[in-house]
Amino acid sequence: MTKSWFDLIPTSAMIKWRRYLHQNPELSFHEEKTSHYLIQQLKSFGDIKIEQPTPTSVLGTITGKSAGKRILLRADIDALPVQEETKLEFASQTPSVMHACGHDTHMAILLATAKVLVQLRNQFSGSVQVLFQHAEETPPGGAQEIVQSGYLKNIDAIIGLHIIPFLPTGSINVVLGGPVSTASDVMKLTIQGKGGHGSMPQNSIDPIIVGNEIINQIQTVVSRLTAPDELNVVNIGEFKAGSAPNVIADTAYLSASIRSVNQTTRQIIAQKIKAIVQNTCQTYGATPELDYQFYYDAVINDSSLSKLVYQSAQQVLGPQLVTTAGKTSASEDFSAYGKLAPLCYFILGGGLAAEGYKYANHSPQFIIDEKALINGVKTDIATVLNFLQ
Repeated sequence: MTKSWFDLIPTSAMIKWRRYLHQNPELSFHEEKTSHYLIQQLKSFGDIKIEQPTPTSVLGTITGKSAGKRILLRADIDALPVQEETKLEFASQTPSVMHACGHDTHMAILLATAKVLVQLRNQFSGSVQVLFQHAEETPPGGAQEIVQSGYLKNIDAIIGLHIIPFLPTGSINVVLGGPVSTASDVMKLTIQGKGGHGSMPQNSIDPIIVGNEIINQIQTVVSRLTAPDELNVVNIGEFKAGSAPNVIADTAYLSASIRSVNQTTRQIIAQKIKAIVQNTCQTYGATPELDYQFYYDAVINDSSLSKLVYQSAQQVLGPQLVTTAGKTSASEDFSAYGKLAPLCYFILGGGLAAEGYKYANHSPQFIIDEKALINGVKTDIATVLNFLQ
């Protein structure tokens, strides 16, 4: 594989795309202007078949010189309900909405990749599909909806990337087979007690006491009922009740995020939490209304495909910027594509750690080093060419 295509990468345009998208973020399932912008850019590249599996997602297909395998590259496109505090010149112009997770960079990288591959179509057989996916941030996620749409057919491999600060600028970090992320589930619980006067607790059923007991017991599920070498997390994110110091509340509400990797453990955690809720409420005479949802599965990297991505990145970037990685406790709806084809999900280093930067993805002060983007493009293109040649 030659590297003559390096000069075809539209670096300046890619930064321009990224900054426009950053200025104009849209929330999950509402990416109308974003998808329209993406379609206009794809049309300008030349002969790309453009479809929309859902109202706000975009699928482009680039056909090579002859029949062959099909590979799909995916970028997520939705933003978060976050008020930006970066003070960037191209900061979000939409109040309380921000690309605080780097999806603007993912879109720009995939647009640049598509533009180059259109020009290289005579150098590979088969086809490349570029998928700009909506609603990654909102469970059950846009990926599941796209899989169910039936637009993705006869795919042999699917690749995705995510930019993360703190890692060296432009570094490529690959899990060489196995879990990349955790499964993500959510528990929502309303506890119906019996409200009353704070001076007469014997006439009431205090849902705050019940909720507190449930929270304390849930903390033992991971620490005492699952193996310590697994990556399991239970986080209570909400606990709401009451309106005055001398009133015993009638109801309490709490929610939790539950993460796991092993499917058996995932079921054990769910069963134990449900049992804790039922038994504790019964003890105090309260009534639970429990909604426990299984959302994103764990992303599982295919060993062969991940090795190809790893080696392709080394070819075009050199070994110093390419490393192996371990699983993280983050979650991603990219896992849904595992029903269709082998997956590889890798991490692109966004830099800035050496400069004392301390804000992670989803922070209102989230920023990345734009010099990292070109290495995402190089890795994508090299992998596509190696896979299809």
